Amino acid sequence: MIQEIKQMMFRIVDGYIHVEDLNAHLKTFILDKERENTSWSDITVCTHYMLGGRSPHVHQMAAVTELLILALDIMDDWQDEDHDSKSWRQCSQAVALNAILALVMGVVGEWGQLQIKDKLLVEASKIITRSVNGQQKDVTNSALTADDYLLMTQEKSGSLFRFACFMGYSSLDCAAETLEKLHDLTDCIGLVHQIQNDMKDLAHINVKSDLLSKKRTLPILYLLSNEDPAFDQIKDYYAGRIEADFLWQEKEEIAQMIHNSGCLEYARIVQNVCLQKAEEIYGQLDVASPWKERFRQLTYESFLD
Repeated sequence: MIQEIKQMMFRIVDGYIHVEDLNAHLKTFILDKERENTSWSDITVCTHYMLGGRSPHVHQMAAVTELLILALDIMDDWQDEDHDSKSWRQCSQAVALNAILALVMGVVGEWGQLQIKDKLLVEASKIITRSVNGQQKDVTNSALTADDYLLMTQEKSGSLFRFACFMGYSSLDCAAETLEKLHDLTDCIGLVHQIQNDMKDLAHINVKSDLLSKKRTLPILYLLSNEDPAFDQIKDYYAGRIEADFLWQEKEEIAQMIHNSGCLEYARIVQNVCLQKAEEIYGQLDVASPWKERFRQLTYESFLD
C-alpha cells in the first residue's frame, strides 16, 4: 500500500468518525492491515490503468477498496473467532461492530464523492452481497460437496478480488465481454488463494483449525467422502459421535493420517486446474501492458510452477 493511499484512508476516517477512541481504533486497524501481503489497493490501481483509465482520483478509489475489504476481514475474523493477534480482535466485539459499520458507511460516502453512476452502485452492492452470501454458507457449514465448496468460495473469496477490480473500472466505459472475462478470472484467483489457505490450515492442527472447528474445506470434504476406514474418527467427530477432546489427544496420529491421506494432493490438483483456467482467461484479456502483466503478478503468478 503506497503512502498516499494510506493517508487517503486516514482522511476518510477523519471525515466520518469524530469520536476519538473509535477514530484511533480504525487507524490502528488500517496500519495492521497494511502489514499483510495482499495489497488490494494495488489491484484496483492496476485494473484502472490496464483498462485505459487515467483518473486523478484513482488513489481515492483504491482507498475505498482497502476500507471495504478491511470491514469484511473484521467481520470474518470475529465470526470465525480466529486471528486473535489482529488489533480488531483485541478490542471488544461491540467496538469491532461499530468499526465495521463506520467503514461501510465511509465507503458509501466516498462512492458519492466519486460520483459513481446508479447502475454501478447496484453492481457494487451485488458484488459485496455475493461475498456475504458465500460467507453465510461458510459460517453455517452448508457446503456438503466439492461443487458446493467451489461455488461458495467463488462467492466469498472471488468477490473480494472482483470488488477490487470493480473500483478500478467503476469510472470507465468498458466492454461487457472484457468485464465478464475479468470477473471469471477473479473467481479463479479467489479459489486459488482459498484452497491454499485451506491446505495450510490442515497441515497444522491447532485448537482453532478448520478440522477442530468442523469446517468443510476442500481437503476435509475429500476425507469425509472417502470410504477408507482410516478416516472414521474424523467422520465420527463431524457426526458428533466423538468429542473434540478425543481428537485433540490424537492430534499427532490424525496429522500423520492427513499427511498420508492424499487430501492435500487432491486439493493441489484442483488448485492447479483453477490456475490453468486463470491462465486461459488471462491470455484472452485484451488490455494494456505492462499493467496486464502486473495484474497477473499481483494476483496469482506466485502460485505458478
